[in-house]
Amino acid sequence: MRDVIGLLRAEPRARLFFLALTQSSLGNGAAYVALLLLAYERLDSAWAISLVLLADLLPAMLLGPVFGAAADRWSRRWCMVGADVIRAVAFIGIAVVDQFGLTLAFAALAGSGTALFTPASLAGLPSLVRPERVPAATSLYGAIADLGFTAGPGIAALALLVAGPEELLLVNGVTFALSALILAWLSFGAPAPGERARGRMVPSLLREARAGFGLVVRMTGVRVVIAGSSAALFFGGLFNVSELPFATDVLDTTAAGYSLLVALFGLGFIAGSLAGSKGGVPRRLKRRFLQGVVLFGFGLVLSGVAPGLLIALVTFTIAGFGNGLLLVHERILVQEMVPEALMGRAFGVKDALASWAFGIAFFAAGALLTVLSPRELIVTAGAGALVIAALCALAFWREGRGAEGEPLGGRGGGLGDLRRDQQGAHVVGGRNPRPAVLDHLD
Repeated sequence: MRDVIGLLRAEPRARLFFLALTQSSLGNGAAYVALLLLAYERLDSAWAISLVLLADLLPAMLLGPVFGAAADRWSRRWCMVGADVIRAVAFIGIAVVDQFGLTLAFAALAGSGTALFTPASLAGLPSLVRPERVPAATSLYGAIADLGFTAGPGIAALALLVAGPEELLLVNGVTFALSALILAWLSFGAPAPGERARGRMVPSLLREARAGFGLVVRMTGVRVVIAGSSAALFFGGLFNVSELPFATDVLDTTAAGYSLLVALFGLGFIAGSLAGSKGGVPRRLKRRFLQGVVLFGFGLVLSGVAPGLLIALVTFTIAGFGNGLLLVHERILVQEMVPEALMGRAFGVKDALASWAFGIAFFAAGALLTVLSPRELIVTAGAGALVIAALCALAFWREGRGAEGEPLGGRGGGLGDLRRDQQGAHVVGGRNPRPAVLDHLD
């Protein structure tokens, strides 16, 4: 926490960025409740919730690497500003239309804005603060993002006493517009020198996304971290769907008890995110990532076998802490191991895989709950996360043996020296050089 406070005191640009992020995250968390209420009202079917959630995930699922390529090619600041403008338009649009079809289209538009903002902001963070403060900035980023979904529903509950869901969505649109205005004044670095589009924009961007995806998955450490985190998120998705029936049917608690479980999971997540503020060398970061996956898995298993609400409150907090710990160290590891000119695509790939994992879990959980009890499904999800932790530990160990005697790269040096992809393009380690794969794409 001391590192985060030091960051906010010493970095004026970071203060503005996190101010914009905080108000839009709180607005988005409150609008999440309003969006589900409005969607259900307009379609009058439980399918409304599933379709709106899928529409929000679909852009990242299908186009995550492309949005990441855009963040690598163009100014990350203007990518973030554009993403916030898109989300402002989308939420205001949802508030003013009546038809469910238009609601679904605007939800997909909002998801597109989020799918562009995420890789651009995470790739731009290292350019916003001094190098030694990047872990603290990434840690605070995760904490604020989850604060929105932890405190936002509480804000919505109070606001809905005096206003309707349409007004909440309008306010959320305004928070994104304010965020765009604030971010327009900040600098997040620029694309690598000489990185310019030649020929038609869309085909070129698709080629860059495809080549970036290939390069990212060929980086062993990055591949393990992103795949492991996405797999853990799949089991987290199973847990999320099981929470409500577990709380009401198994623990026999009220809506207030369920809300308390969710709130403590969120508080644990925030604490886990803030625990990554010190950063460290890649070996330590990988160890902390594994600790997060293990804590998350154990927290789920212990939650599944909890005999009552009081024990579950503790175990949900442990699971949330592990979730926050693994995600913050995943992000920091990507920032450490991926060259700056490829970082947007790395986060785009990560976002796409995470969205697929969550989307599949969302539908799989419904089917699994027809053959398993909520308690059994949560225990199964926890066991699955522990298996992922073991597989990641084995992969890191094999990577360490294969790289014995090689120096660990600094930030952006995770590619080492010269490595070639299957088409003969190559990447030079380090933050400043232009990756030659981009020459190959021009």
